[in-house]
Amino acid sequence: MSNEFRFLGQTIPNLAIISGSILILWGIFSYLSSETGSFTSLIPSFVGLPLLILGNRSKKDKSNKHHYMHASMIIALFSVIGGLRILTAEDPTNLMIASHLILIVVGTIFMVGGILSFRHARKLRESLGE
Repeated sequence: MSNEFRFLGQTIPNLAIISGSILILWGIFSYLSSETGSFTSLIPSFVGLPLLILGNRSKKDKSNKHHYMHASMIIALFSVIGGLRILTAEDPTNLMIASHLILIVVGTIFMVGGILSFRHARKLRESLGE
């Protein structure tokens, strides 16, 4: 069993960085594309920034990597829950629908990768007899 887990060809810290970057860029794009210039268009960026920071921190501070990745899973869960708000939105715009879908999809992909990596780490510990 390999010590380094990969999901979609990426380590989980790299996946956090990629996911965070996607959300940040989408938030900026949606803010600039918004007809109203609403500050809420930046919400994906506010979710993506902690993911980006936590991914970078986990790459630099290996001894606390698991703490950073657990925190990033909470952020990804908030992303999915926040995206589900679209189900209750009245008269949503296409940009609003796209933003919520991106929050759901990116958050779900990251959570699946994170859960699989946690399982991999547990199996690795068990195989080493810890």
